[in-house]
Amino acid sequence: MMTREQHSVLDPAAPDGAPPQRADPVPRRRPARRWSVPLLVFLLLAQMAFAMVTTAVRQTPTIDEPVYVGTAADYLHAHEVRYNPEHPPLGKLVIAAGVALAGPHVDPSFEGDQGALGRHLLYESGNDPWWLMLWARLPVIVLTLLFGLVVFAFARDLAGPAGAVVALALYAFSPDLIAHGSLATLDVPAAGFLLTSVWLVWRARRRPRLHVPLAGAALGAALATKMSALPALPVLMALAAVSVWCAVPGERRGRLLRAAAGAGVVALAAVAVVWATYLAVDPRLRWSPQQPVPAVHGLRGLLVHLMPFPEAYRDGMRVQFALENYPWQGFLFGRLYTGSLWYYLPAALLVKTPLGLLALWTAGAVTLVAVRRLRPAAPYLLVPSGVLLAAAMDGSRDFGTRYVVFLPMFLAVAAGCVLTVRRRWAPVVTGVLALFVAVSSLLAFPYYLPYSNEAFGGPDRTHLRLHDSNVDWGQDLGRLADRLRERYPGERVWLVYKGSGVPSYYGIEASDPREVPAAEVRGLLVVSDSAVAKAQGRFRELIAASRPVDEVGHSITIYRR
Repeated sequence: MMTREQHSVLDPAAPDGAPPQRADPVPRRRPARRWSVPLLVFLLLAQMAFAMVTTAVRQTPTIDEPVYVGTAADYLHAHEVRYNPEHPPLGKLVIAAGVALAGPHVDPSFEGDQGALGRHLLYESGNDPWWLMLWARLPVIVLTLLFGLVVFAFARDLAGPAGAVVALALYAFSPDLIAHGSLATLDVPAAGFLLTSVWLVWRARRRPRLHVPLAGAALGAALATKMSALPALPVLMALAAVSVWCAVPGERRGRLLRAAAGAGVVALAAVAVVWATYLAVDPRLRWSPQQPVPAVHGLRGLLVHLMPFPEAYRDGMRVQFALENYPWQGFLFGRLYTGSLWYYLPAALLVKTPLGLLALWTAGAVTLVAVRRLRPAAPYLLVPSGVLLAAAMDGSRDFGTRYVVFLPMFLAVAAGCVLTVRRRWAPVVTGVLALFVAVSSLLAFPYYLPYSNEAFGGPDRTHLRLHDSNVDWGQDLGRLADRLRERYPGERVWLVYKGSGVPSYYGIEASDPREVPAAEVRGLLVVSDSAVAKAQGRFRELIAASRPVDEVGHSITIYRR
């Protein structure tokens, strides 16, 4: 009989029928070093927590956050799904945990759309928006840290403790994960639940009865957070079938039936979690939308109609399809365009990912395919992320790398596997690249949202190549107020701000330069960098005739006229 410790170092992906193969030898650790890995895990997550909390404290509401925070508060007080149907409730219920602790005053007589709902809660109901936003962001920060433990555990299963520490380090220093993990938004929670589901499906190769239902529940949590996780459903079902097939001995027909049952359990558990999420908001499942729900026809309409989800979920899908049909504007490498570019996300990732991380992601993907012992794990990490990346690239909204924020999670696990390569240079090169990632991330502090790597000039040059949530999501309105008060007291201010904040709340008294003749615009012209990127006509001429004198948070430019 093998001891548990002996079994833990066996290859979980040994071919069916083959004798268990021992993974790379794991040397006995000296007693004095037993604390080293837990200490490193603690330090990495502690620095990530510090970066996220520090960022959350200083940033004003981004464009999407008031909608989610307002909807979360409405869940707590109305106990009904009324706003923001295009995103299911679970992520907003996570945010609601912080909102409940903040205890804001909610106006039950409010009538308006979901955008006005958030602004009314933050700025017109007697609440402190700084305090409320911090509490709304804290649950997402905690969830982001917990997903770091999933990255560590997944990488440890594949590459041992050293590879797990490397994977966690790449996760904890990822500028995109720090930036979006510190916001009361849904991108990081959805991505983290997907990674958790994939990890549990991988572990089902040993204990399918335990891990297959849990994998389905984690997948359901992702589906109940963002509908963009739907393309992962058939992928996870297929992977669950593979895991059950590998785990269950016996004749071919019996294994095939059990594999199909495993895929079915994942689907049923996922659907059950989605229903449970809506029931948690309103046990009566009332659905009274506060905005028109567009009609969807053809194949899409049929698919939405057949979905085994609550009516509110299906109407949310209809809203998403309508948004996909809208002619959005994009901005890439100085070019303003209407529509979408299939290569937008790869190009944006090239700009916004640390160079060392790009190298380790590539090396990790190659390692998964090239190293025989790791090859069975390759479909679990590369296929879901590839399918989701392809779905995101096919979308119509070229707004930022947050749409593929799952990549820094999945590929961090893959990168940790580089240490399994039996070459003397592997640990040295991996360590140097990981250190390069850490330094690049630390130098960006606390401006993680507009981060770009050194090859593209760093955060202060990102606005020349990208826009929207890559750079300027309305997060620096408070910093702008401080800058105007400290350096430009008493000066006339003209403002074009892209965001959900209310400038007057922060003491910014300004006029819109687009509403008066250009000759009257004198003093300070303050423009969000996303508005600069999309400027056309007279407004573009106005900016061109102005002299830049200052910048705020790498997202707002101050001009002198």
